[in-house]
Amino acid sequence: MQRAWGLLGLWVCVLLFALSTGRELAFNLLYFISGVILLALAWSWANLRGLSVHRAARGQRTQVGHYFEESLTLSNASRWPKLWVEVLDASDLPGHQVSRVVSSLRAHASSRWHVRTMARRRGRFMLGPLTLTSGDPLGLFRFSQNTDATTALVVTPSVVDVPDFSPPTGYLAGGELMHLRTPYVTTSTAGVRDYVPGDSLNRVHWLSTARTGRLISKEFELDPLADVWIFLDMHDEVQVEADGGSEEGAHVRAENAWPWPGMGEFKVPLPRSTTEYAVTIAASLAQHFLRHDRSVGFLSYAGEREFLQPDRGRRQLDRLMELLAVIQAEGEIPLAQVLASEGVRLARHSTLVVITPSIDPAWVGALRGLGARGVHGIAILLAAGTFLDHPIGDEPLDDWHPALVELQATGLPTYPIRYGDDLAEALTQFNRPRAGRRWQG
Repeated sequence: MQRAWGLLGLWVCVLLFALSTGRELAFNLLYFISGVILLALAWSWANLRGLSVHRAARGQRTQVGHYFEESLTLSNASRWPKLWVEVLDASDLPGHQVSRVVSSLRAHASSRWHVRTMARRRGRFMLGPLTLTSGDPLGLFRFSQNTDATTALVVTPSVVDVPDFSPPTGYLAGGELMHLRTPYVTTSTAGVRDYVPGDSLNRVHWLSTARTGRLISKEFELDPLADVWIFLDMHDEVQVEADGGSEEGAHVRAENAWPWPGMGEFKVPLPRSTTEYAVTIAASLAQHFLRHDRSVGFLSYAGEREFLQPDRGRRQLDRLMELLAVIQAEGEIPLAQVLASEGVRLARHSTLVVITPSIDPAWVGALRGLGARGVHGIAILLAAGTFLDHPIGDEPLDDWHPALVELQATGLPTYPIRYGDDLAEALTQFNRPRAGRRWQG
């Protein structure tokens, strides 16, 4: 742009000189500068004509610790080659480097490049829009063309493989038979009935069909296994988040960055945040229970009430992951009130997993009260003091001492989690202090 203003100033000076002197040389110089300006302007404008850019992603969802890949294609449909074209990307996915300069793009040709980015933060991100910029060889003018097309990318939270989340058997009760008919195929058969158009073949009871001479279908009941509920505390006043120290925190396994097994493997650190630890734990436990064919429900009071009815299977896990990808600690209702208001809806023999950094013993009392109604509670307590910038080391954890003592006194299975713990290991050692750490102060 400075060159353009300088050339324009020179053109004005030559114009004044030519008009004042009337010399032929001055007018020739004026014509030459005017021609250069017009040619550069036309070149810059034409350099964006016939250009289009297309981006193709491998799916609209990925996970923290996994790679997200997409390819971009810049096509030139005009009959003239393009000297250079700059592609600017406005995506908000951290570390996603798409922008580049494409030079010497021939007529009716295209340039394609691939981008591979490690997802390091959960959330919903926008890919695009893209801006194409080009100019003339002298750098006098630049024109831009915006492409408003955007695509949403959901990055789900990381998970850890929990090999043995095993409270006492009594806390994962099988429940009682619930004689409720269901349209879904379960392991509990209630009886038979006449075939109805639309019934799948796996519902047909072939022995009864052969005996009666007409199609007979099976009816099913709800599975007798009790539901597992995950209550995630997103009350903003109890969360702790600090900068620094992420290299010492828990890590999740990242995908292999090299094409050969065993090379380039590394781990992605979790942020020093009770919110991120709690979300990762919730996602890991949901995956654990659903893999064991348990019916899992979810509840959290974040910016609004986030609720999922108990269900099984991959579809339920996908719904939970998409919800956990965007949930934030924006809740205004303490956990004790949430348990008091929502706990009455839990069925007898349900298992309730509470994940919280709250040190208020009131929620422990509310969880104990649910136990009197037959709801089996499990507490995952985050030591919020260990997420601060200053190290705590082996000092007594007085900040969470009241809640931990109350939990131990009630006999509820408790998983204490500190910043930097190996979550896979910590979630297999309920209510069991490790060597060198004084859980009770």
